[in-house]
Amino acid sequence: MAYRKVGRPSAARKALFRSLVTDLFLYERIETTEAKAKELRSIADKMITLAKRGDLNARRQVASYVRRESLEDAEQDVIQKLFSDLAPRFQDRNGGYTRIIKIGPRRGDAAPMVYIELV
Repeated sequence: MAYRKVGRPSAARKALFRSLVTDLFLYERIETTEAKAKELRSIADKMITLAKRGDLNARRQVASYVRRESLEDAEQDVIQKLFSDLAPRFQDRNGGYTRIIKIGPRRGDAAPMVYIELV
């Protein structure tokens, strides 16, 4: 299998990862399960690589993936932050933009929890 399904149908899975990647770029560190974080890492790396390219087509591709909110400026803030702050930060780095830190099991169902953060 090429990707993790995380127990959701495809539409819910796509919405989940769109939301997670938007929050990761907004807050630069989020807490989630290990399986979601490992899948999120590849998506986030692709978005940062697009941002490093920096052209109009890359900006439109990122805009089509990040979460649409009722407030359009929140989405614009994420795109602006990605292209103006995060892309220059990772300019000399060839991949490996995220770090996963294990923090132990969740209290309710003992799911392995992690922090995923930008390096």
